[in-house]
Amino acid sequence: MIVVYILLGIIILILLGAAMMPKSYNVEKTIIILKPATEVMQKVADLNYYSQWNPWQQSDPTAQHTITGTPGSQGHKYAWQGKKVGMGSLTLKSMHNRHIHFDLEFLKPWKAKANDNWLFESWGDGSETKVTWQNNGGLSWPIARLMGPMLNRSLNQQFEQGLNNLKKMVEG
Repeated sequence: MIVVYILLGIIILILLGAAMMPKSYNVEKTIIILKPATEVMQKVADLNYYSQWNPWQQSDPTAQHTITGTPGSQGHKYAWQGKKVGMGSLTLKSMHNRHIHFDLEFLKPWKAKANDNWLFESWGDGSETKVTWQNNGGLSWPIARLMGPMLNRSLNQQFEQGLNNLKKMVEG
């Protein structure tokens, strides 16, 4: 009977710990790319290039993907399904002179939604671009909140790698 009380106590402590963890996450990384902002924006807004620079998609080369809609237009969508990356989609929500906003949705292995935002600023003499990639979303209780620190660490690494990949692709 004591073992049951100990296990119950451990479960309660874990659930209380999860309740105290942040309810959301925010990851933001920046890089300078030696090309004008319009050229860099075009590559990000055209999801036909997405798997060429995004490390999440590169982690599962056998994943199936479909691209629909017109590049750079609202509704342009990249949907994927794979053993390692699960199932989800990235949909262009809006694009204007310096910003691109995407809706990111995961369907499997768990459901989650996030905002994927980009800022492009002319840099130096205008032939360079400061690119900021930002992603934020909610963390459901209890499992996602407990995994929040690991998610932040993983996303920070993926964003750094993704921006470096984008830089190499755009700069040639």
